[in-house]
Amino acid sequence: MGQVIWAPSALKDVESIAEYISRDSPFQAALFVTRVIEAADRLAEFPLSGRMIPEIAHPSCREILYGAFRIMYKLEKDEVWITSIVHGARDWSPER
Repeated sequence: MGQVIWAPSALKDVESIAEYISRDSPFQAALFVTRVIEAADRLAEFPLSGRMIPEIAHPSCREILYGAFRIMYKLEKDEVWITSIVHGARDWSPER
């Protein structure tokens, strides 16, 4: 498909999650960041591999799961925009 682009909000999400994890284990926090980035990078080749986000139900708004986290993204032409990383237990709804 093309390029994976991280929205500033998604980068902030990853940073916040890693900061929380690092309280117990800096190693696990670094591993989390690496693996989330690797999972997102695969979307460059397989952009439709994620499911539609149930709360949005639009074909261009999708997500993949990594552990307990939802990696949400939006397809725009030849780009995959990573928009947010959300814990699956969180009651999430799209901003309007």
